[in-house]
Amino acid sequence: MAQLGFAPTISRTSWGTFTPAACAQPFSTSAHLQNWLIPKSGERFKSPKGRPRVATGGSTRGTTVVWGDYGIRLLDHGRRISAAHLKIAEDTIRKRLRGMKYRLFMRVAANIGVYKSGNDQRMGTGKGSFDHWATRIAVSRVVFELSGDVHEQVVRDAFRLAGNKLPGMWEFVKKGDPPVMGITKLDNGVTKEDLLRPRRKDPLPLPQDAVQTSTTLASSPSV
Repeated sequence: MAQLGFAPTISRTSWGTFTPAACAQPFSTSAHLQNWLIPKSGERFKSPKGRPRVATGGSTRGTTVVWGDYGIRLLDHGRRISAAHLKIAEDTIRKRLRGMKYRLFMRVAANIGVYKSGNDQRMGTGKGSFDHWATRIAVSRVVFELSGDVHEQVVRDAFRLAGNKLPGMWEFVKKGDPPVMGITKLDNGVTKEDLLRPRRKDPLPLPQDAVQTSTTLASSPSV
């Protein structure tokens, strides 16, 4: 018995009429559905309290202005700053520069979960529940950068107001300023090679006054 064919015919696009522009996706510099204050996916394991990174190998990454023309840099020791503080600082900058043409860049991301336990919990760690997101900022790290048709004094005032909202001491930097290794700026003849030089095997010679003092003490009679 003959079977009736009711299979629909599938139209296939020929390769001659295929154009890559028809399948192109719009380009964006920011990730889809991602916020710098809230990670896209939560933590799989609880993050330890930890400490900010200490560049003991001589790294100067993150201490200079890269994308913008001006920036704000942490001046004192490393800190853990919450996402709420960063949001307040961002809103302060945007409020001060309202109506101006600029672009604000964030160099950090709040991707560290902070967990706290209640007052009635027993002793021990690992029992706290999630409280907020935070980030660890090392010393001399640039947090915000700004570029646009804005006067330098206006940007200084905006970053000054933002620094007052953030914990710690902050400084204003510009594009082209020397990098910082730890807390030492690489300018005025100070180079990275000088700071990374090996330690002296032999002790440094004492000054002449110290040599005379030690000789006098050695020659003086004991009482």
